[in-house]
Amino acid sequence: MGISRQEDVTTCLSCKAVLLNEHLPACKTCMTNNNNYELSTDVSDVVVLCGASGDLAKKKIIPTLWWLFRDDLLPSNIRFVGYARSKMTVQNLREKTEPFMKLKDSEKAKANKFFDSMSYVQGSYTDKSAFEKLNKEILGLPNGCNANRVFYLALPPTVFADVTRNIHDACMSKCGWNRVIVEKPFGRDFDSSAELSNHLAGLFREDQLYRIDHYLGKEMVQNLLVLRFANRLFGPIWDRNNIASVMITFKEPFGTKGRGGYFDQFGIIRDVMQNHLFQVLSLTAMEKPVSNNADDIRDEKVKVLKCIKPLTLDDMVLGQYVGDPEGEGEAKEGYLDDATVPKGSVTPTFALARFNISNERWDGVPFILKCGKALNERKAEVRVQFREVPGDIFTPGVVKRNELVMRVQPNEAVYCKMMTKTPGMNVEPIETEMDLSYNMRYKDVKMPDAYERLILDVFTGSQLNFVRSDELSEAWRIFTPVLHQIEGEKVKPIPYKFGTRGPVEADDFVKNAGFHYSSTYKWVNPNL
Repeated sequence: MGISRQEDVTTCLSCKAVLLNEHLPACKTCMTNNNNYELSTDVSDVVVLCGASGDLAKKKIIPTLWWLFRDDLLPSNIRFVGYARSKMTVQNLREKTEPFMKLKDSEKAKANKFFDSMSYVQGSYTDKSAFEKLNKEILGLPNGCNANRVFYLALPPTVFADVTRNIHDACMSKCGWNRVIVEKPFGRDFDSSAELSNHLAGLFREDQLYRIDHYLGKEMVQNLLVLRFANRLFGPIWDRNNIASVMITFKEPFGTKGRGGYFDQFGIIRDVMQNHLFQVLSLTAMEKPVSNNADDIRDEKVKVLKCIKPLTLDDMVLGQYVGDPEGEGEAKEGYLDDATVPKGSVTPTFALARFNISNERWDGVPFILKCGKALNERKAEVRVQFREVPGDIFTPGVVKRNELVMRVQPNEAVYCKMMTKTPGMNVEPIETEMDLSYNMRYKDVKMPDAYERLILDVFTGSQLNFVRSDELSEAWRIFTPVLHQIEGEKVKPIPYKFGTRGPVEADDFVKNAGFHYSSTYKWVNPNL
C-alpha cells in the first residue's frame, strides 16, 4: 500500500543513477545526453527531521510519521534521520516520543521496525561540516545516493536561514527530488517574511517548498471547497445579496500553561489569526477556480486577499485574560501570573477583527475573525449568517436569521440553523437545524490527523494545502501596520476573566458589525 514511485522515476543506463522525469534528457550524474533510460523499481525515500529533539518533533511530527508508517501509507523503502544539537540516540528519541504515539500492544513489533529504520545525527545548525556529516549518513543508507529527500524544519525561525543554506549546500539529492517543509511562523511582519521568502527563493524552487499551516489539513477546512463548489444549493446564494455576515472563530479553554514566554513573542494575532483564520477566510470567500489544481486554487485565494485593506485598530478588540478567583486549577491564574511571561506584558491573548472584501461578491459583508485563549470552550468554526427573510408574515422577532455552520473542531459537523413549525397545534416558527455530524454519519471512518494528511501530500507532491509565497506576502501586508502600532504604542488589551467568552466589548463590537447573536438557540451535539 506504500506510495508508488515507478511512474515518475527512471534510471540512466550509462551510470545507473536514479533521476526524475523533470531532469531528462540529461543525466545529472554522468551528463549523458541520450535516451538510454529505463524504469527504476529500486527507489527509496529519506525524511530528515531537523530539530528532532524538540517539542514539536516529540509531540507531533514523529508520532505522525509513525501513524503513516503503521498504516502503510509511506513509501516502502523509507528511512528516517533525526538531526539536532542535542547529544542523544534513537532510543532516547523513542523514550521521549512513545507517550504521544498512542501505541497499542499489538503494534509494538511494527513500532520496533519503525525505530529500526531511524538514525540520529548530532550537529550544529550553523556549521556546514555538520551537514556534510548528515549527508554522509544519508548516503550510507540503502540506496541513499539516489533517495528522494524530505527535510522537515521543526525549528525556531532564528535558525531557518542557516539550516536551509546548509541543506542546499551540503545535503541535496543529486538524483531524486528534494522537498523542504517549513513550519510557521513565516516571519514576524511583512519585511521579515519577505526576507525569509527571498532567502528561500534563492535556494529552492517554489515547488520544492512546503510552508505548512496545519489548519489547511483539517477535514472541515478542506470540506469548504466541496461544500461551495460541488453543490448547486449554495452557489447562487453565496454573495452579499444573501449573506449578512461571516464569523470565523477559534477558541481554547486553557491558558499558556507555562509556555507564555514563547507565546509572548508572537501573541494571538500572529499565532492564530494571521495564518489559520486567514486561510479559512480566503477559502470561504474566494471565487470558483478553473480547476482543483493547487495553483488554480491558490491564485483565487491571493485575489481575495488583494481586495482587503490593511487592518486598523478601529476594527479590532484586543484582550488579555486574568485569573478567576473562584475558578479551579489553572483558571485561578491570569496571563501575567505565568512566570515565563515578561512582567507587565501587554501581548493580547484575545483578538477580534472585522474585514471587508472590496469586490463585487462581498463588498459590505463583514468578515469577523475571533480567536483567544482561556475562553469558555474549545471550538473552531465558520458561521455564515444569511440576511433576514423579506416580508416576514409571522410574529415580529420570532423568525431568526438562517446560518450555515461548519464546525472544524471538536466533533466535525456541518449544520444549517433554520426555522421550522413548532411541533403540535401551534403554527409559529421555531429554531432547529439540519445536521450532518461526522461521528454519526461516518461512524466507521478514521479521520486523519491534519499533519498526517499534509505530510502525505508532501510525498505525493501536492501543494494544494500549503501556503504559497504571494499568499503569505498579502496576509502580512494586511496585518503588519496594526501589529507595529500595537507594539509601538504598547496598546493595553482589555482584561477578561479566565473561562468567559472574552471581553464584553467584543460582543458589542460583533453586534455593531452586523452579526446577530440569538440566545434562543443552541446546537445540541448528537455525539454526547
